Amino acid sequence: MPTIAFNNIVKKFGALTVIENLNLEIGDGEFLVLLGPSGCGKTTLLNLLAGLLEIDGGEIRIGERDVSYLDPKDRGLAMVFQSYALYPTKTVRGNMNFGLSSRGISREEADKRIAWAAKLLQIEHLLDRKPSQLSGGQRQRVAIGRALVKQYGVCLFDEPLSNLDAKLRNEMRIEIKKLHNQLKNTVVYVTHDQVEAMTMATKIAVMDKGVIQQFGTPDQIYNEPANLFVADFVGSPAMNVLNCTVKQNGSGLVAVDEPNAVSINLDAYKWKNKGVAGSAVKVGFRAEDFFTEPHEDGGETVRFDCPVEYFEKSGADAFAFLTLAGRTIAVRIDGRNANRYRGRTDLPVYLPLDKLNVFDAQTGQRL
Repeated sequence: MPTIAFNNIVKKFGALTVIENLNLEIGDGEFLVLLGPSGCGKTTLLNLLAGLLEIDGGEIRIGERDVSYLDPKDRGLAMVFQSYALYPTKTVRGNMNFGLSSRGISREEADKRIAWAAKLLQIEHLLDRKPSQLSGGQRQRVAIGRALVKQYGVCLFDEPLSNLDAKLRNEMRIEIKKLHNQLKNTVVYVTHDQVEAMTMATKIAVMDKGVIQQFGTPDQIYNEPANLFVADFVGSPAMNVLNCTVKQNGSGLVAVDEPNAVSINLDAYKWKNKGVAGSAVKVGFRAEDFFTEPHEDGGETVRFDCPVEYFEKSGADAFAFLTLAGRTIAVRIDGRNANRYRGRTDLPVYLPLDKLNVFDAQTGQRL
């Protein structure tokens, strides 16, 4: 399967530059997710790769080929659209065959590919139906099947699950990942849904305002966000953040929010660029990092006694929303025991100091 490289990509719409000098390399057989909010440039980048938009600068390579200015049909890739884009007058078989017949593939070979894809997607019994006779999930399977029968090494997905209900999204997410594990093709997948990104991707490129904010594995993106944007965008609920000032404490440093008498020891923090005493920082920590009881695990913790604002429970998962340093923070608690916390006006929680994230307050970059 081919690698994909974006080299110094520029895209403009009139006087507006939406992507400037973007560089990204996607490995052979990678499942890359372009993740970001609406208007961040992720679909634009996908359309540039597909050839549906022209670049204004830079180079796009698929394998050894420069495809920057090739027609979409000559780029050797398949695409699954958000809107399914099925022909309503054609059967499922006709929709899956359309791209093959236009490429001059023999009827025998086309039938073989359609049968293979239909079996893979479990839609063999639907081949003679028309799109109007299918459910949303079935239509999406047909759209994926139409891409698979082309048997290209690169497959593009443009928010393919956004039109499905929650249950179907979960099911199709699993099916798409299973297909990738089986076929080992190179996938570029666009979504604003972080759950899709975290569960499906081998690599994630988080985008905002046409810029890749961070590129890495799901664990790297989640556990070591490169900046405040990534910390806030990835995770549900978002990362808790406190406004602090770095202070000298003997030979070490602490993060202090003086108005609220909060002090956090930074000795266990692994600095990327060490903070300077007197500098303003934002200290971040995830909801699941807290303990609600003291732990004898050898790691240093800091205890907070926080007023309770409210609880939120959804099945086995539950969150307590507490007030700390004038801000609302989320703490994950055991949903099986959540009821014992109800009625409490305050809750002591313990934060391991090796779970901190520290960001520069001015630039938002990780320190």
